[in-house]
Amino acid sequence: MDVRRRPPKPPRILGGSNHHDNQPEKRSPSPSPQASDALPLPLYLTNAIFFTLFFSVAYYLLHRWRDKIRNSTPLHVVTLSEIAAIVSLIASFIYLLGFFGIDFVQSFISRASNDAWDLDEETEAIISCPPAPSPTTIAKLVKPEPIITTLSSLEDEEIVKAVVGGTIPSYSLESKIGDCKRAAEIRREALQRTTGRSLQGLPLDGFDYESILGQCCEMPVGYVQIPVGIAGPLLLDGFEHPVPMATTEGCLVASTNRGCKAIYASGGATSVLLRDGMTRAPVVRFGSAKRAAELKFFLEDPNNFETLAIVFNRSSRFARLQHIQCSIAGKNLYVRFSCSTGDAMGMNMVSKGVQNVLEFLHNDFPDMEVIGLSGKSFVIYFLS
Repeated sequence: MDVRRRPPKPPRILGGSNHHDNQPEKRSPSPSPQASDALPLPLYLTNAIFFTLFFSVAYYLLHRWRDKIRNSTPLHVVTLSEIAAIVSLIASFIYLLGFFGIDFVQSFISRASNDAWDLDEETEAIISCPPAPSPTTIAKLVKPEPIITTLSSLEDEEIVKAVVGGTIPSYSLESKIGDCKRAAEIRREALQRTTGRSLQGLPLDGFDYESILGQCCEMPVGYVQIPVGIAGPLLLDGFEHPVPMATTEGCLVASTNRGCKAIYASGGATSVLLRDGMTRAPVVRFGSAKRAAELKFFLEDPNNFETLAIVFNRSSRFARLQHIQCSIAGKNLYVRFSCSTGDAMGMNMVSKGVQNVLEFLHNDFPDMEVIGLSGKSFVIYFLS
């Protein structure tokens, strides 16, 4: 038996100075074996024969089984020709199944043949590659941004350590220290030490942190500067109003200014307030449409509005119930509460007021099921 072995490669010298050692060795590519090489006939001819055989024997068997059914002949009684047709059908099906996956088989054949020959080259490539740098080396190469400390006393340093260690909550610094700006400095320093990132580009001085305490922004560490442009004047209701605009969008102030000029040249604008209020529409469900209608009549009764308004207004000093509108959809009742919220947007105070009313209604309507605190009801207004 003729056993062919690949001749061994000469050892490579990794530390030598000869430039030829660093060149990859070139080999003449050997043709990969094809699955079609095992077929006695060309591939296209073999495929045509098996396709024809498959469909012809399938038609023959179906024709024979139809005649047996018409003549009441048992199907399990087969002749020699039918046995040969069944064998041919199975053989052609197996071939066609392998034909559709012939590329998949060839990929496995070529991969198995190349793995053994490329093993030496992969080993040499792994040995010759330099080791990956350690995280310590990367940290030395990448110079972190310096963290600038703004603390002014040792007492602040102790508070920062307590915040970082979790002894003092970050949100309680204003109440413990009594100085909002100092609390922002300490919180800012604790954040820098926790994350390892500098907040040097975020301004800290020049802002009144007392004005936002309990109002709009919690746990501040600085503020963001936004350019403010001026447009106008806008002639509105007989008065000229300059329009300040804080934005980073280009041409926005310029286009607004052109609109103000057009309004001014046309004689000014007049404003009319149609309605001022915030709405919330919960959805409730009953066992019958009759019960939903009873709640609708109860809510829209003017005699009950004062009681419902007292219950609703307990949620806030500013929320005031204006009116209630109901819509029935089957067993579901959509209730839209409208109220004034003062200078605030007021969605939270409206939600609390609606929750109070629903709890109050549950005493008289215990079978009421609250589906959602905010539902979708559609009101169409026609303007003429």
